Amino acid sequence: MTGGLRDTVALVTGASSGIGEAAARALAARGATVALVARRKDRLDALQAQIAGLAIQADVTDRGQAVAAVERTAQELGRIDIVVNNAGVMLLGPIVDAPVEEWDRMVALNVQGLLYIAHAALPHLLRAAEREPRRVADLVNVSSVAGRRVGAGGGIYQMTKHGVGVFSEALRQEVTGRYVRSSVIEPGATESELVTHVREEVRRQLPANAERLAAEDVADAIVYIVTRPRHVAINEILVRPTAQVR
Repeated sequence: MTGGLRDTVALVTGASSGIGEAAARALAARGATVALVARRKDRLDALQAQIAGLAIQADVTDRGQAVAAVERTAQELGRIDIVVNNAGVMLLGPIVDAPVEEWDRMVALNVQGLLYIAHAALPHLLRAAEREPRRVADLVNVSSVAGRRVGAGGGIYQMTKHGVGVFSEALRQEVTGRYVRSSVIEPGATESELVTHVREEVRRQLPANAERLAAEDVADAIVYIVTRPRHVAINEILVRPTAQVR
């Protein structure tokens, strides 16, 4: 790894657990001041006490709350150099006879929430890219290996994550010349709370005892992305457990 993150500000969504929490810890360890954004205030407060960040309770599926979280970060911490768009939900199951409410939740969080945060943060990232200490800024969108493949039982989740990749690349082409790096990270099976949100009858059909990444493994990849020299952009990282075939 090259370079630290001292005197930078990072905003991480979904920071109350899993990849978001691990990323917040890892960025703070490299010197960044981290704004922690999630719905569960008690968990944010506990994490804030450990890494001295800024805890912001917000539901990013609500555009007003998403924008307010970004603006509060910029106002109270002075700038935004890094955004990790991590908040998401995985509700697996067949398309036929699916509860459409699950589709609504995934589209609202995995797509719209991510877009709201990115749109609100871009002016701040563009300004940070013109300023010291790094003269570059980073937007890291957390997708999934599911965004690269199509299979029965996960069609809508896969659709949302494919959309994250499309958005990330289109944005990259727009802003890379201004030194805002748009990156997408695609974790494979990872230890997290995601699977606990899956309906019980679907969860029973999932592979048991499969090798999984730790959230810290994904956080390491995020830190790698944002600590590259100014002239190096890591646009995409796919990271899977060694034993994961698909």
